[in-house]
Amino acid sequence: MRNHNSGVRLPLQLTINLLGTLLLSFTYYHINYQNHLTEGGFVGLSLLGKYVLGLSPSVTVLLLDLPVLLAALVLKGKGFVCNTFISIGSFTVFYGLMERYSGLVLNFHGNLALAALLSGLLTGIGAGLVLRCGGASGGDDILSLLISEWKGIKVGTVFIIMDIFVLLLSLFYMPLRETMYTAMAVVVAGQVITLTTSLGKPKRGKNKLQVQPALVGRKEAAATGKL
Repeated sequence: MRNHNSGVRLPLQLTINLLGTLLLSFTYYHINYQNHLTEGGFVGLSLLGKYVLGLSPSVTVLLLDLPVLLAALVLKGKGFVCNTFISIGSFTVFYGLMERYSGLVLNFHGNLALAALLSGLLTGIGAGLVLRCGGASGGDDILSLLISEWKGIKVGTVFIIMDIFVLLLSLFYMPLRETMYTAMAVVVAGQVITLTTSLGKPKRGKNKLQVQPALVGRKEAAATGKL
């Protein structure tokens, strides 16, 4: 029997995916780039590779992404990887359009704390939406998701740990002030990602709590011979 919900679900997933990547593109260009906040994840590592080894970030990001995408293909399946390619492709298009045509300037140089807060909030929602629709916005997101599922750690916490590690390495080529504010944005984003990906999902252990009273009742009945 054909599942009629699949015809509705796929366009909805695509819409959410595009909305998430649009939000990420807007934030990275209009807030992070325009206010000189640094980057975590594979982008931060690629910048470090350029500083230390003189490698092009486009090459470094590709070298970092490919092994993770292959691992995701094996562990998560073709659907996840296809959604991820859609996310990466749409992010590239959206960011390029904003970079070329957007005249909007959000100047928070006098209040980088507000810039970091907005960056964390918006990137957290954007990345969370992409993850909710069954994809990822990059290789570092995939790696965070795989580690989260492997170790049972909240995905937002893994994002924070990985990005903070990269930001500490970024101190080799970036000023301390911008790096610290980026770390603030990363922490906020990690918490928002956790909230966005877990919102509306049943909490673990809920069924266990519901079953325990029934088990107790059966034990009491068996002890009194009423079972």
